[in-house]
Amino acid sequence: DKAIELLENNVIVCSFGDMVRVPGSKMSLLEAKAAGGDLRILYSPMEAVKIAKNNPDKEVVFFAVGFETTAPANALSVLHAQKEGVKNYSILVSHVLVPPAMEAILDDEFCAINAFLGAGHVCAIMGLEEYYPLAKKYKIPIVITGFEPVDLVHGIYMAVSQLEKGTFTVENQYARVVKEQGNLAAKKVIQTVFELGDREWRGIGKIPQSGYVIKKEFRDYDAESKFGIGTIEVPENPSCIAGEILKGIKKPHQCSEFGTRCTPSNPLGAPMVSSEGACAAYFHFSSNLISS
Repeated sequence: DKAIELLENNVIVCSFGDMVRVPGSKMSLLEAKAAGGDLRILYSPMEAVKIAKNNPDKEVVFFAVGFETTAPANALSVLHAQKEGVKNYSILVSHVLVPPAMEAILDDEFCAINAFLGAGHVCAIMGLEEYYPLAKKYKIPIVITGFEPVDLVHGIYMAVSQLEKGTFTVENQYARVVKEQGNLAAKKVIQTVFELGDREWRGIGKIPQSGYVIKKEFRDYDAESKFGIGTIEVPENPSCIAGEILKGIKKPHQCSEFGTRCTPSNPLGAPMVSSEGACAAYFHFSSNLISS
């Protein structure tokens, strides 16, 4: 909704392609573009800095969305804009963090999750340190896993092996990419530009310290501050059960909207937006999954 508000106020909004169909309370970014908004779909925030540099009479905002994986590039774009003296560039930050979300899910008394496959690309940036307390506190196996089919099968095997043995440790299946300390250079860039802040999660609610916000010294590059965008209260869609799916309480095909009002081209909740989401996976492979 905040990005759409900027589009409606003659701001060039740049975004990754997977965000354009995500529904706001009134419309999606794609629909806002069709209504006349200047939306640019990019592969890198550095491209947005270049657009701002080439259009000094226009304000350019990059929609900085994602987990820890995309945070370094977005932080780097701010540092680059500052170095180049690009004053008409800012980022609309909506970064969220994996470990606090895992903890919020595990704190739910109805949570039905037995083990986690930790996202390899996130841990490639952040390392393993944040996961040890979770495994110990909740007595749950966490296996950091890659994305190739053999990685996923191996990760599942390692998690099931822990469950059978009654152990609950953090294991690194993706050791060829993920190091214990993560990517120190990337973490330094993140820590330079961002600090922790509270975030609202669809289907879960507010989770304290579960996202990144821009530090005060970089406020000139904070779109919310720059354009005076206040908090927008958006009620949850009562027919979307994304929260229950994230907690393992229900499966996607148990949702009344699955495959009808909620599809990858018109998603109602986060698990249908990403190709990695549970609902999207069920949608694409439903003939096999539902029958099993």
